[in-house]
Amino acid sequence: MSLILRPAEPRDAEFLGWVCVMAARSHLARGWFDIVLERDEDFVLEFAKYLTLAKARSWWHWSVFQVAEVDGMLASAMCGFGDEAVYQASGDAMAEASEKMGIGKDEQAQHWPRGAFILSATTGEEGAWTIENVATRPEFRGQGVAQALLDRECDIARAAGFERAQISYFIGNDRAERAYRKAGFEFAEEKRTPDFEAVLGTPGTIRLARYI
Repeated sequence: MSLILRPAEPRDAEFLGWVCVMAARSHLARGWFDIVLERDEDFVLEFAKYLTLAKARSWWHWSVFQVAEVDGMLASAMCGFGDEAVYQASGDAMAEASEKMGIGKDEQAQHWPRGAFILSATTGEEGAWTIENVATRPEFRGQGVAQALLDRECDIARAAGFERAQISYFIGNDRAERAYRKAGFEFAEEKRTPDFEAVLGTPGTIRLARYI
């Protein structure tokens, strides 16, 4: 197996859009984008592609991602950042993608109210490097690809002067928990909320962290 790890590029946008959607679904059938957009699969994936290409540098932007290629095929990706400004740019990125997809202002106005539940189970450690949007194509799982990317993210964070890294997952995503703990992450916090469970059907999130 030939494994190449590299920073993402705009040409990876379609794959990165898929990664964002799959990460938002976690182990569930439907995720944040499905709930917010209320559109079919093709539309959701195309929308997410435009999120990664938006001028607004959000946590979906291609520039915050690292990708793994296996034998020349895009296999896995994740993003990492130490500045929460990428979260604050989410609204602008959503607006740009909506315009690209022809979503009218009235419908756009419904997006955040539909998706606000996600904030109820959000946790974080101040001053830690955050890893988000983790997904691997099914045919490449169990081959150490995501582990290699996690190690790379920790190296990037360390080089940027960070001492801690954090990563979260939905309660019930046992595969993610095993992968993250294997990479040295340990339990930091759990948050359960009725709003989160009412919409997604899982009670909340678990955050892991580690020294790097």
